[in-house]
Amino acid sequence: MKSFKNHLSLVIALVSILFSFQVYKVVERVVDDYRVNLAQNYALVVMSRSALDYKTLSSQVAQIRDIEEINPDGVIKRLNAGIGKKDAQLLKVSLPKFYTVHLKSYPSPSQLKQIKKALFSFKGITKVETFENTHQRTYKMLLLFKTIVSVFSVSVLVVTILLIFKELKIWQFQHHERMSIMALFGAPTWLRSAVLFRLAIVDALIATTLSILFFLYISNDTWILEQFHNLSIDVEIFDVGHDSLVMLGMAMSISLLLAIFIVLGHKEEV
Repeated sequence: MKSFKNHLSLVIALVSILFSFQVYKVVERVVDDYRVNLAQNYALVVMSRSALDYKTLSSQVAQIRDIEEINPDGVIKRLNAGIGKKDAQLLKVSLPKFYTVHLKSYPSPSQLKQIKKALFSFKGITKVETFENTHQRTYKMLLLFKTIVSVFSVSVLVVTILLIFKELKIWQFQHHERMSIMALFGAPTWLRSAVLFRLAIVDALIATTLSILFFLYISNDTWILEQFHNLSIDVEIFDVGHDSLVMLGMAMSISLLLAIFIVLGHKEEV
């Protein structure tokens, strides 16, 4: 029972760190995927007195992915359904040209202003509609969502570090007498600390295994996958190969550093 309690506190602390880190990674992937979807659906509307082409615009505005001219026939029909064919042709010639401009990525408000300024530098362009109010509201919502999760993850990390330092003191007290006796018999530092390092490695493996099993379950849960599908979000919640290695590396690093601090603290008291 005592051995179980010794493991439990550190395992819970490590699982908390791994959980908050993975949640942050998932949110980051969701935000990035949503930005890609927004970039594909978001477009500027440009009005020009002269014809425009992709090569000309992209030479000055590298963010442009493609440009498509808007057919004015539908607009003319809506203006006057009874207009004659000849008048319709004259109206079509006199109308300025309208283009839909798609970007390579979802721009920030500052980038959007730069793009708009660059487009106005072209001769013939008289108006650029960026739908700025809707754009900024959506972009700020994305940043706010990501910031909230970041603050949550950092808060969990800080609290967990405090718990780990508390556990460090408990370990140091528990093993102080044993390590002192071994030191009197001339045992090297690594041998005196073998129990601590073994406990640190075992706890890291347990915490990593629990975290992997949890996120494997989450990543295959039909309800969660359905919610992501409804939001048109296509991200990998848990990359077994990459994320598992990252979790294992984090857990091992933290737990081994804990053991090293205990050893160094014990040396300072001798």
